[in-house]
Amino acid sequence: MDAEEKENEPSEYRTVDLIKSDFYQAIKGINRGIFGVQSARKSEIEELVELLKSQNPTPDAALHLEKVGGCWKLVYSTITILGAKRTKLGLRHFLTLRDIYQSIDVTQAKAINVVEFDVRGLSLLNGQLTIEATFKIASKSRVDICYEKSTITPDQLRNVLWRKHDLLLSIFNPEGWLDVSYVDDTMMIGRDDKGNTFVLERSE
Repeated sequence: MDAEEKENEPSEYRTVDLIKSDFYQAIKGINRGIFGVQSARKSEIEELVELLKSQNPTPDAALHLEKVGGCWKLVYSTITILGAKRTKLGLRHFLTLRDIYQSIDVTQAKAINVVEFDVRGLSLLNGQLTIEATFKIASKSRVDICYEKSTITPDQLRNVLWRKHDLLLSIFNPEGWLDVSYVDDTMMIGRDDKGNTFVLERSE
């Protein structure tokens, strides 16, 4: 199938694997969308996300938490860090935002978010922000999330970021609720009470 045929293929005939392939192609080079996405690209991504959600194999995800448990890596989000906020955090010239993970322990009803940072030219300062939360089932597809605590490690990175801790939490704190609108063996899509969309892939 050439590119034109693929583009003209009716949405209802596209398999989940094909939609995922198109999604991963669409998010190439945008750093998970955190530093902004051009509107045409964003519309394409959102359309693919909606297509996946329409084929959700686990519509009552909160009642099947075994599907949700484990470690996930963020591949796309509508959370954005732009302008003065990005400058204040040092994410233009000083810090590099690396991988963002979420580990979900179903038996303990706990979720741990890990945001990794590199400090340019100073590997000794490389580290992470860890945010711990608990959750409880609110409906068939929704969980309520309660923030517990956060830490920055190692100490050297904490000394750099401690004045920006509240700003980091305002961006990455998961407290509120989360609707799981798609989950299978390799991908999960959620939307929080702030209107943000998250797409994660299962990670080791």
